[in-house]
Amino acid sequence: MDKQRLVQTAEALVAAKKGILAADESGGTIKRRFYSINVESTEENRRNYRELLFRTAGISEFVSGVILFDETIRQEGADGTPLVKVLLDQGIVPGIKVDKGTISLPGAPDELVTEGLDGLGDRLKEYAELGAGFTKWRGVISITGNTPTSYGVSANAHALARFAALSQEAGLVPIVEPEILRDGDHSIDQCFDVTEEVLREVFNQLAQQKVLLEGMLLKPSMVISGGSAAQRAEPEEVAERTLDCFKRVLPASVPGVVFLSGGEPDGSVTANLNALNQRANKVGAPWELSFSFGRSLQGAPLAAWAGKLENTEAAALAFYTRARLTSAARQGNYVPEEKEMSAV
Repeated sequence: MDKQRLVQTAEALVAAKKGILAADESGGTIKRRFYSINVESTEENRRNYRELLFRTAGISEFVSGVILFDETIRQEGADGTPLVKVLLDQGIVPGIKVDKGTISLPGAPDELVTEGLDGLGDRLKEYAELGAGFTKWRGVISITGNTPTSYGVSANAHALARFAALSQEAGLVPIVEPEILRDGDHSIDQCFDVTEEVLREVFNQLAQQKVLLEGMLLKPSMVISGGSAAQRAEPEEVAERTLDCFKRVLPASVPGVVFLSGGEPDGSVTANLNALNQRANKVGAPWELSFSFGRSLQGAPLAAWAGKLENTEAAALAFYTRARLTSAARQGNYVPEEKEMSAV
């Protein structure tokens, strides 16, 4: 394990003003996204869409890394240039999603656990050879009347820690993603309690697996109200409760947090990220608070593209705009644009 390289890569991914584009949609997920714009999910269409994002002029000002899917890390652009090289030539670090999705947790059918540890060591070695600098693994936790259980939390935390240890062994920075789903009507207080429980167990398991905290990143949910809650917390409360939770369980040696968007509306998640950074600057939080967004960065360019070559420029502009606004929020300088206000 090259500890210095791991630390350098982790710090580069949370460099000032920058964050991560999550372009690692599985085959089923991107098919649904394309269906929403009446576009067939062929390999060529997937390549064309992702390539237009990666080649957007000036995007490296706001994007430090891109999480890829297995198909994408092997693809070449329309001119024959490997997409990994397209990113590297701009100083953007390619990453790779390595989990294989979720299944029902044995003995607890109301909960999920993530698969993909079998053979992971060999796959990581190949991904490193293909040019990846970091990895990502997602665990999923639901808040309901009877979940999460301590068993479900422990099973997911163990898988995340094992993934992280194997990634670092292969020279790759792990992004550890314990997602607390926004689905449901739970209060922000319930979300706080579950987030604390989950993160406490995750870092307990990471310690047992001897993961180098300085060479990893955390990709958590924000502490927010459920998506269908009667009263949803405002950004200032989200920021306060999220940072209060982190102070209890998140070691200062972790260089950064790259929040997931979790299906929140673009304007809402950006306002929350902005409030988080404003509060972090005020209280002197030890971590970089950045982003690793998929839907929040891609919704506008996907709609603008609509599968048509002639829309490439418009789609690139939409992506650049979303990245610029998200970068502003990552610095605590976000001012919503008029069209966003109606979507919050």
